[in-house]
Amino acid sequence: MRTGFPSFQHIPNSNSDTNSKLRYDKDSIWRVAAYLRKYPFLAVGTLLAAVGSTVMVVVFPSATQRIIDLGIRGGQPHLIFPLGAFSLLAFFLQNGLNSLRILLNNHFEQKVIFDIRSELYAHIQRLPLRWFDQRATGDIMTRLVEDVTSMERVLIDGVEQGIVAILQIVVVVALMASYDIRLMLAALAPTPFLLAGALIYTLTARTRYSRQRKAASELNSLLHDNISGIRQIKTYCAEEREHSRFNRASDNLRRATLVVMKAWAIYHPTMVFLASCGALLVVVYGGHLVQATQLDLGVLAAFLVLCPFLYEPIGRLHMLNQLVQAGRAAADRVFDILDAPPEPYSDSRSSGKDTSSEIEVKDSRVTPESYPEQLILPRRLLGKVEFINVFFSYNPEIDASPTLQEISFCAECGETIALVGPTGAGKTTLVNLLVRFYEFTAGQILLDGIPIRQYPLSFLRANIGMVTQESFLFNGTAADNLRFGLPDATEDKLWQALEAANAADFVRRLPNGLETPLGERGVRLSVGEKQRLSIARLLLKDPPILILDEATASVDTATERLIQQALERLLANRTSFVIAHRLSTVQNASQILVLNQGRIVERGRHTELFAAGGLYSHLCQANLFIQR
Repeated sequence: MRTGFPSFQHIPNSNSDTNSKLRYDKDSIWRVAAYLRKYPFLAVGTLLAAVGSTVMVVVFPSATQRIIDLGIRGGQPHLIFPLGAFSLLAFFLQNGLNSLRILLNNHFEQKVIFDIRSELYAHIQRLPLRWFDQRATGDIMTRLVEDVTSMERVLIDGVEQGIVAILQIVVVVALMASYDIRLMLAALAPTPFLLAGALIYTLTARTRYSRQRKAASELNSLLHDNISGIRQIKTYCAEEREHSRFNRASDNLRRATLVVMKAWAIYHPTMVFLASCGALLVVVYGGHLVQATQLDLGVLAAFLVLCPFLYEPIGRLHMLNQLVQAGRAAADRVFDILDAPPEPYSDSRSSGKDTSSEIEVKDSRVTPESYPEQLILPRRLLGKVEFINVFFSYNPEIDASPTLQEISFCAECGETIALVGPTGAGKTTLVNLLVRFYEFTAGQILLDGIPIRQYPLSFLRANIGMVTQESFLFNGTAADNLRFGLPDATEDKLWQALEAANAADFVRRLPNGLETPLGERGVRLSVGEKQRLSIARLLLKDPPILILDEATASVDTATERLIQQALERLLANRTSFVIAHRLSTVQNASQILVLNQGRIVERGRHTELFAAGGLYSHLCQANLFIQR
């Protein structure tokens, strides 16, 4: 039995973000490995093909040694062609297995990329708006598209190439040892220097790659903003200024990339030089041994063939080192998102578990005894809304005073609540709490007498509809946008909603009617057309509770009249919250809440508030309401 309603939601602070970062910094590479377990057959098949291809490496050096020592110098020329044919078969098998490995590897890569990207996108959709407020869209897109690909390559390409390279080194060294230990040690002489170089590069690489990924994200963010705002750039003749901003961001990426490449330009040739020294040492020392009749010429030839097979995988490990460092930086950025806490109790839709007992109770006036431990959801809310002493702050640990303070009111089913007040009074913030875009920090919000946090978010938002000031339309057809309100709506239902929203006429005039692409953000429609299409979409959803931020001030009188008629149909028999811009809306509201500096300073109906001579009366007399 709970001892109180959930009335306080802890907001994670920056320290928790820091702790999260420390956590994923340590194990990001190992966390990527978890995504590979889903495809064991592809993983095993890829490795077996790679191992088989690697084993074929030993055939040609061995055949070369026998051709020289036995076929040429040993007087057995009949062995030359069979050994050559055997080598040809080995080459065929090696490259055939390599082709199979590439095919399996690509399938493996794309499946894992799909899984990571799908999980990341699903998690992004569950994150609260507070998280998006602090991040650029371009940065999120970079992490979702580029960083996912980079982090995946660490494990699939990295593991495969790493295992194959190590296996090839072991096989080659073992074969060298079977021929001559002295010459094997000469071939391995550069190895300590190669390992030392790799260690130095690894220890210094992470910062370089992190800066490069950050610079790429900043460039993508700027590019996204400028393409989205191209009309504003043209309107303000800001092309040159924005070009300069783009060049600065691009130059930051150039310089960050050059830092990476300068280090690589020193590291990679140095490793190649050391490997070349090893090959030269084999030639010189091996030639001396042959001259001293301490080594067969065929063995020296076999060593010369084997040296590239020894140093090539070592070079591949160096390349792999660069891949791992870039992938680690990308993985850190991806797990930064995956570690971000989702919206509170967003999983309650599946578990039905109530965790409100973990939340501190601040409002002792509300008694919870009449409510069940687990809420049985109705098919549809009735629409009664009650705020009880609600407080909210965007940054509770920084802000000296909350954005909203002591908000209390009750909206009965079917009532229209008008929210008025000066800019910044908290009107939009108040309705955002109702949809749980943000979590109130104290007090209580009840829907049909039940605490709002007991409802799963999916059920809550399915029962609330919003028409915002800027009607957002997706880059699809008119039908696609309408079906956001009701995915399985028939064409007849779409036209019924359009008729009710006074939008049917202009949709019929579109080149392909409902199937006409509207462009990004509905750019092909006027403001009034987008608004009416949004109203039609909301009519299809048919929610019992509405939040309406009227946006008719920028349209002509005829369009406004059409929108107002559509809104009257939309508001009928629904509990509505209207951020009012129209005096007519305010006059017809069941209750007017006047907000100022985060508090309700006046409440009532139009006539009584106007007569009271307070802030509401001042707003009316100052013509801050549009009187049409």
